[in-house]
Amino acid sequence: MGSITLKSVEKWFGQTQVIKGIDLSINEGEFIIFVGPSGCGKSTLLRMIAGLEETSRGQIMIDDRDATAEPPAKRGLAMVFQSYALYPHMTVRENVGFPLKSAGMPADQVAAKVDEAARVLKLDAYLDRRPKDLSGGQRQRVAIGRSIVRDPTAFLFDEPLSNLDASLRVEMRYEIAKLHQTLKSTMIYVTHDQVEAMTLADRIVVLEFGKIAQVGTPRELYERPANLFVAQFIGSPRMNVVNAQTISGLDLPDGATSIGMRPEHIALVPAGTGQIDGKVDVLEYLGADTFVIITCDGDQQITVRVTGSSDLAPGDDVSLVVERDLIHAFNADGLAIR
Repeated sequence: MGSITLKSVEKWFGQTQVIKGIDLSINEGEFIIFVGPSGCGKSTLLRMIAGLEETSRGQIMIDDRDATAEPPAKRGLAMVFQSYALYPHMTVRENVGFPLKSAGMPADQVAAKVDEAARVLKLDAYLDRRPKDLSGGQRQRVAIGRSIVRDPTAFLFDEPLSNLDASLRVEMRYEIAKLHQTLKSTMIYVTHDQVEAMTLADRIVVLEFGKIAQVGTPRELYERPANLFVAQFIGSPRMNVVNAQTISGLDLPDGATSIGMRPEHIALVPAGTGQIDGKVDVLEYLGADTFVIITCDGDQQITVRVTGSSDLAPGDDVSLVVERDLIHAFNADGLAIR
């Protein structure tokens, strides 16, 4: 089992409300990611599920059991933090098996569980090393292994990759994805990095100021954002948003005050021949792609994704053509109306 349901969950710190009535159902075996900017409440919500923060109002159900008032040890969850929190004087084998040894499990059973966790996480060759002899990615795998041996109802990850460098983050994203495929366990993962969210999640929960802005698959959030906040948070580089009157020749729905365009849905054409005229401001060459940042209609900036390199230079005059069927329209309240 491993289903988790939040019913009108709130969190107050004195007179300040940080979680504002969250309703969410997480299915058994699902990989859910909480994402949002700093201060949106994602880590607080995760800690409430874990029992590390008291729930001010509402209910937290774990496998149809009301766990709202239960202490962390009774919830059957395992949490992996940003810091590895490994015991420096213990070997990998001792670190991974420590929770089971502390619980009084017989030594032969502890050894079997540690060996299985090491196999899953490819730590077999490091079992007799101490944390100081491991890389950051290996230390994080040890921390995950310490959770695996407990056979939890669900895994909770609180920004586990934030202390790793860029290459290790990519490697660990892959390993966590493979781990989910292997264990088929419920996982709830907090990050501020929307790339992690897009590549790992079955569903993403986008939080804004303690409320859910939208819940959906990565593709649903990317292709059909419910509002301007989600539209500009999900996607890298983020969606371009301009005043509705900036682009000529578009049939927009009534009430549209702004339109959104993904960088890959815009084409560059010779100056004066497109729907928007502008001037090249900056080019960002990334190898496979180049991001051409264009200033138009005063001080509005539009980013265009170009495959490969570009012959343009800062100061060049250009025009843009937008794929009509792929634009997004938003009303004055920032809600999507197409």
